[in-house]
Amino acid sequence: MTAPFDYFVVFADMRTGSNLLESHINSFAGFECFGEAFNPNFIGYPNETELLGITAEMREADPFLVIDKIKSNGPALGGFRYFHDHDPRVLEPCVDDPRCAKIILTRNPVDSYVSLKIARETGQWKLTNVKRRKDSKIMFDADEFERYFNRLQEFQQVLKSRLQAAGQTAFYLTYEDLHSLEMINGLSRYLGSDELLDRLDARLKKQNPGGLKDKVSNFADMQTALMGFDRFDISRTPNLEPRRGPAVPGFVLAAKAPLLYMPIQSGPVDEVGAWMAGLDDANQGGVLTGLTQQALRQWKQQHPGHRSFTVLSHPVARAHRAFCDKILQTGPGSYSAIRKRLRNFYKLPLPGRLPDAEYDLDAHQQAFVAFLEFLRANLAGQTSVRVDAHWATQTAILQGMAQFCLPDEIIREPDMAESLPALAHGIGIENATPPQIPAEDRPFALKDIYNDRIEALAKSIYQRDYLMFGFQSWA
Repeated sequence: MTAPFDYFVVFADMRTGSNLLESHINSFAGFECFGEAFNPNFIGYPNETELLGITAEMREADPFLVIDKIKSNGPALGGFRYFHDHDPRVLEPCVDDPRCAKIILTRNPVDSYVSLKIARETGQWKLTNVKRRKDSKIMFDADEFERYFNRLQEFQQVLKSRLQAAGQTAFYLTYEDLHSLEMINGLSRYLGSDELLDRLDARLKKQNPGGLKDKVSNFADMQTALMGFDRFDISRTPNLEPRRGPAVPGFVLAAKAPLLYMPIQSGPVDEVGAWMAGLDDANQGGVLTGLTQQALRQWKQQHPGHRSFTVLSHPVARAHRAFCDKILQTGPGSYSAIRKRLRNFYKLPLPGRLPDAEYDLDAHQQAFVAFLEFLRANLAGQTSVRVDAHWATQTAILQGMAQFCLPDEIIREPDMAESLPALAHGIGIENATPPQIPAEDRPFALKDIYNDRIEALAKSIYQRDYLMFGFQSWA
């Protein structure tokens, strides 16, 4: 039977018990862990100059020499410990490799934070003789702890996401599991071995016994700080919206001016596009679009000093514009298939066609409210209808743009008359005229139906945009 793995990696961090786990692993005849093989400050272990004949200089030139050496070193299954700040070049290849066994070790972050601060103060990182244990009390720093915690969480999230994307799993251990013979023998089985231990290595001693109260000089302050610490990210804005691509073909280049417009659909796209076309000589006006990423990179290289921008719209105004242009209307450019599904399946009170004598202001308000109710479910991933770019959150659209490049200026729609001519002035175009103000939506303007219920619905749907961009009520 073929062995399931060629090597293993212990993903951990400082003061999580990784030294003890390595000691347990090396107690098996069939496994060998080679320390922190990719620690930027040493190779394998402190004060060592090489690992399996590989020097730090050789590792710097080609980190995969180390992995190849570990994989081919003798009959024992080899591996190493990897922390968040180790050589990033090997992280994704190891996580993505199904022949690499992943062991993920975690510890209560408060315990590991306190232990790390004590180790830094005492200089004692490993203990084999309790008579040599050094005591110290530390000061808890709430801001420092939050940065530490966020770093740990980010590393764990990267591991989780990449493993899920690769269809793989890992063997998870906590600090407390390291004292369980059953757990360590379970790790052996996960690694493909029938070898079991009858006892655990007891040479390494716990360095900081006792409770946190004995280790933290401002224990009461720590308790108060942690009461307000959102460990589970309860206050986060939920995000079930699908990720978006950069949508480069929709970007707009001026014909001659070094200016790039990155549109957000259902914003003032036509008005800004017309303004872009008018920047250059009227006889050679127009804009360039439909670009590939490669063509846009070449344009950027050929136009030093170029500027890029996008225009944000208020979520209520943008949702109403999308409703009027794409759902309510039935002409060219509208979404007839989605419109039909919204009428027949989601029971939106939409007229068969416009104009309709019975479709008055009250009917329009009811239909728009129903559309907002649909959007709440749609953006939460609860409908079969796609989350279209015309009503996706502007936060998600900007995140999609960032996969290629971010706009270097974000302009608010009400500020276009001043901001766009100023932007043109910055690239040497004097006396640029302001863009046209977008016409009111048809058949009814937002101002004629807007009320507190519409605002409250929009805030619940576009909470991310309100939070990230500081939007106030449309009124």
